[in-house]
Amino acid sequence: MIKTVTVIGANGTMGCNVSGIFASFGDAKVYLVSRTLEKAQKAVAKAAMSVKADAIMGNLIPADYSMLESCIKDSDLVFESVAENLNTKLEVNREISKYAGSDTIICTGSSGLSIKQLAEVFPESIRKNYMGVHFFNPPYNLTLCELIPSSYTDRKLFENVRDYVTKKLYRTAVEVNDSPAFLGNRIGFQFINEVLQYAEKYKDNGGIDYIDTILGQFTGRSMAPLVTSDFVGLDVHKAIVDNIYQNTSDYARGTFVMPQFAVDLVNSGKMGRKTKGGLYKLDVSNSGVKRKFVYDIATNSYREMIKYSFPYAENMVNSFKVGDYHSAFKTLINNQSKEAALCLEFLLKYVVYSLNATNLVGDGIQSADDVMATGFNWCPPLAVIQALFGVESFKSLAKERLSKEILDQIDLDLLLRKVEVSKYDFRRYFKAKH
Repeated sequence: MIKTVTVIGANGTMGCNVSGIFASFGDAKVYLVSRTLEKAQKAVAKAAMSVKADAIMGNLIPADYSMLESCIKDSDLVFESVAENLNTKLEVNREISKYAGSDTIICTGSSGLSIKQLAEVFPESIRKNYMGVHFFNPPYNLTLCELIPSSYTDRKLFENVRDYVTKKLYRTAVEVNDSPAFLGNRIGFQFINEVLQYAEKYKDNGGIDYIDTILGQFTGRSMAPLVTSDFVGLDVHKAIVDNIYQNTSDYARGTFVMPQFAVDLVNSGKMGRKTKGGLYKLDVSNSGVKRKFVYDIATNSYREMIKYSFPYAENMVNSFKVGDYHSAFKTLINNQSKEAALCLEFLLKYVVYSLNATNLVGDGIQSADDVMATGFNWCPPLAVIQALFGVESFKSLAKERLSKEILDQIDLDLLLRKVEVSKYDFRRYFKAKH
């Protein structure tokens, strides 16, 4: 029974949000450990707000690092949520190891670093208690929790944590291998980063807002892919794709190279929504008038967003409005425009890469569906296959529309052989919105 939790790095976005989950759904006493008590006190208020529950304030206890020993010794579970930097996390783990008991469960919220490497800081007697527990932001809305054991993790303890996460915290728990970026971010950021590459490729057509309009909400996601990158933060985006590029070697490795213009934005401090400017920028005048700007790759400057109108997209949205999904996807397949072809190509590549990544990292064919539906709020890949009229139709489209370079590096028949019906209804993800 987990009654008391210490969250280290609780003043960060994920730290305070996860604290709220432990305190509300888990009904646990939670120590929110931050660099200063002032930061911890602010984190308490944010944690309660993140789960819309002032009633949990009594469960949330602010603490600083001088109190770490007493917090850990009083806790059943310690959750590390500091910056996604290997050396930083190793340093924090060394501190945890000083005070953790033989039965203390220790988890990292890492979004993709090696769990085995992080575990090796601990004495052998404690390594068995260490695992990755990766929540997605914001956890109140996105229920995915990737669970990552290392080769040291005690299997019975891991299963107990899975039960706790599933039955007590009401998470969608997916076990994944200890592989760079795990599964959700590997699939999601393969898609997002390749879209970013295409924004550069089509910079003379408009670039960022052009490609985001092609792949908007009507293509099965809660927000356009490059809007998602700005929401997450370009610095976080870069850390994820750099890690995957440096440590994996599958057929899509080249799609994880971040374009130089985006690297330059990161280096200049333009990292997205949190810095009030990145790929997009919102300008609010003194009178309260809002104007949306986008970074123009071709001119290396911001300009007002363009309201693109593509007939295939208009027709799809109109079909979705009346529930005619068959006509919508027929429109996408049959439209001869460059934009429709790009849209369909990206959906096909998304499914193929998801199935490939699941074979490498996941625990069964449904893993990709779970991580994308509950971690990104995107239409999951098996459901996209259904939207595109089933496995045989999808296979024909893939052979017709995907490049020879991709088809030569994958076994499409093998990837699709074990495809199952998705437990998610594709209709809830394809929005009648641009």
